[in-house]
Amino acid sequence: MSLISVENVSFGYARGRQVLDSVSVGVKAGTSVGLVGESGSGKTTLLRLLLGLERPTSGTVHFDGAVLDPRSGRFMRDYRRQVQAVFQDPYSSLDPRQNVLAIVSEPLRSLGIEGDRRALVTASLEAVGLDGTILRRYPHEFSGGQRQRIAIARAIVARPRLLLADEAVSALDLSTRIRIVELLKRLAAEMTLVFVSHDLGVVAALCDQIVILEKGRVVEAGPTRKILDDPRHPYTQALLRSVPRMPA
Repeated sequence: MSLISVENVSFGYARGRQVLDSVSVGVKAGTSVGLVGESGSGKTTLLRLLLGLERPTSGTVHFDGAVLDPRSGRFMRDYRRQVQAVFQDPYSSLDPRQNVLAIVSEPLRSLGIEGDRRALVTASLEAVGLDGTILRRYPHEFSGGQRQRIAIARAIVARPRLLLADEAVSALDLSTRIRIVELLKRLAAEMTLVFVSHDLGVVAALCDQIVILEKGRVVEAGPTRKILDDPRHPYTQALLRSVPRMPA
């Protein structure tokens, strides 16, 4: 059974703009799944549905066998403890007025998680390769890669079962991107990961499974290596041709 799934989900905005059309995707516990597509493919909208930030026009989202209902405060409180997110821009996702201790401990406070919060924050920072001595420092004092590590530490401090990442490395320089991908790969060995990206190269390095979206529809899905070695859909083939390659 899938840990999280969407079943025949469609989503549209006012004035008839359809973003997702009968999308079905299942993510089993312990796997890492990449949602891939160009701008306008619907991948970020799908992630918003998985986060409970939007409700589908039709179809259902399930988590651990239960329907994800954003209107249920009780359900969403438990859901937020089990599902956390990392976003594209590490600077804008961190409150510049708060220090690292306040930022990373925010899920513990909002979810009412008891225990030694300072110790939990320190352990979370160490898990992403940062020293516990930075607790009193502020976001502007760090590099982009360090800020993204802080954002990831905040996402994992409550020990979620599922981590949702939206273009989590695209705003970083190449060397930093590689290090963050390696970090996410280590974390994916301990939890379920859904990674949204337009970059097939990053997804190939990180994800076991891949879902290709084009104009709001799933056009191809399956094991990453199988799809990259033998893409069947013309859109997938076009995406692969666009991946930069080193000259021979």
